Amino acid sequence: MLYPVTNANRSVYQLSGLWNFRLCKDAAWQPIAVPASYNDQLISADDRNHCGTAEYRTTFTLPLSMMGQRCVLRFDAVTHDAEVYLDGAWIGGHRGGFLPFEMDITDLIKPGRRADLSVRVDNRIHHATLPVGNEQGIAFFGSDNPGIPSVEQAKALRKPQNLPNFDFFNYAGITRPVRIYTTPMHYIDDITIIPSIEGKDGLVHYDVSVVGNGAVEVTILDDAGTPVAEGNGASGTLRIQNAELWWPWPRRPYLYTMRVRFEEDVYELPFGVRTVAVCGERFLLNGQPFYFKGPGKHEDSPIHGRGLDPCYNVKDAALFHWIHANSFRTSHYPYAEEMYQLCDREGIVMIDEAPAVGINMQGQLNPYRECTLAEYHAQVLKDMISRDKNHPCVVMWSLGNEPDTEHFPQDAYDYWHALYEKAHALDPQNRPVTLVCCQNDYTQDITTRTMDVICINRYYGWYNLSGDLQSARDALNTELRFWSRIQKPVILSEYGADTLPGYHSATAEMFTEEFQVEYYKTMNECLDACGFVVGEQPWCFADFETQQGPMRAGGNHKGLFTRTRQPKLAAHFFRERWGKIDSFCEKKT
Repeated sequence: MLYPVTNANRSVYQLSGLWNFRLCKDAAWQPIAVPASYNDQLISADDRNHCGTAEYRTTFTLPLSMMGQRCVLRFDAVTHDAEVYLDGAWIGGHRGGFLPFEMDITDLIKPGRRADLSVRVDNRIHHATLPVGNEQGIAFFGSDNPGIPSVEQAKALRKPQNLPNFDFFNYAGITRPVRIYTTPMHYIDDITIIPSIEGKDGLVHYDVSVVGNGAVEVTILDDAGTPVAEGNGASGTLRIQNAELWWPWPRRPYLYTMRVRFEEDVYELPFGVRTVAVCGERFLLNGQPFYFKGPGKHEDSPIHGRGLDPCYNVKDAALFHWIHANSFRTSHYPYAEEMYQLCDREGIVMIDEAPAVGINMQGQLNPYRECTLAEYHAQVLKDMISRDKNHPCVVMWSLGNEPDTEHFPQDAYDYWHALYEKAHALDPQNRPVTLVCCQNDYTQDITTRTMDVICINRYYGWYNLSGDLQSARDALNTELRFWSRIQKPVILSEYGADTLPGYHSATAEMFTEEFQVEYYKTMNECLDACGFVVGEQPWCFADFETQQGPMRAGGNHKGLFTRTRQPKLAAHFFRERWGKIDSFCEKKT
């Protein structure tokens, strides 16, 4: 799916702005900003924690200049499910809250004439959604109904709620831009780019999908707009002599542009020449050993919630450079495309993750037999790879976060291995594939070890062995010895400690900024001793909002930065540490 662009042959009509909004049909309409989550724009607790459907409505008039072109209505993301109506008639729907969907409205709309657009949004999460919700009246951190003897009684005593089976707030609404874009009636439908390196040259294989009949012309431009390679036909391979490679920051993330012409249509797609591969215990980028350093993060900011905020994206990228980070994981869902475009330009590496979080009921039920997710999960994975396949910043796919791979090991393997094979089959660039493993009995987990890269989330010293950093060090070292026998690259993809900003103590105790620093010093000493560890991604970049509960005071406070991006002591610690670690180096242990 190509990102909407404006050029001499295509146009984009923005529908972002103030819409009308209501939570139920008998409620009064009120203004709401699009794109943004609706939760933090509303005031009352009932509205913020609403469970069910909500309605959006706006009117627009397409300019007459769009007459005679193909018109497509595109939503970049609606969380979680959407039903779309144009002039009162249903025109389509979509399941899932983190990927785009679109519908051809050429025959349904006339430029110059006013049209009414409405969207019904459903934010409910359950055992058949990604991410997974909890249907048993039990919140993420255990029962919130002590003394109530049965689930049925608990349900009878409280109104319907969205109880996430994950540790971040269930923000909802039209969270990313809404647009109508046009193309000629015969148009370029998709472009696939597969770069490789041969000596000093770059080889660029391409496939162009078109609708209609006609000739395809392809030109590759350098960053000054000068042609460096040309070809004809919908498929082929072009050579860029003495190619500039795409490297992560602080090296140069060089971007070429592929210009595709087809009849009256033109599309220009930025791309990078780079390769990624796993070789033994190393992760190779452009043939060189790469070390992942950078905190995991969320799409989360005040008021916008999970809504697209370009200002925060730019600020976050600048702060990544400031702490000498080179990467992050899109925990725990695909991000807005604008962030990928920014990371392409800024040289920030991304592990792109499907929204499969919460497939873990701590052994209380078997999610692989009792949740109807497999087919839907495969479709989401396909859509994510289709959207993000050409971004040079994306170097690995993550199938999901912290599933149960311990209590039902064979069922887990069957479920995740099928997705692993599918990801490899779907990706034209055949990037490495991982699955992010939760804190578990790793000796019973037969799934994580089969991934191309081992990604493990570990909270020794926080959720277990709480505050005991010496025992936490011993526990992590014991586990790392186990992974050393697997002979694959390992990334510590989450590790961290909740830290209240401004809370200090001469003794490094839990929740103080001093403890967070001592925690990271201890864990990193373990990582530094292991040559097969190819990355450290502390959890997390910035504090973020969660479901309220006894373990959360105003959200999750594991951030190196506050939610408004003010640095804690740990940010300064990693700025100094990562400033001394080259992104490309063989670890000496």
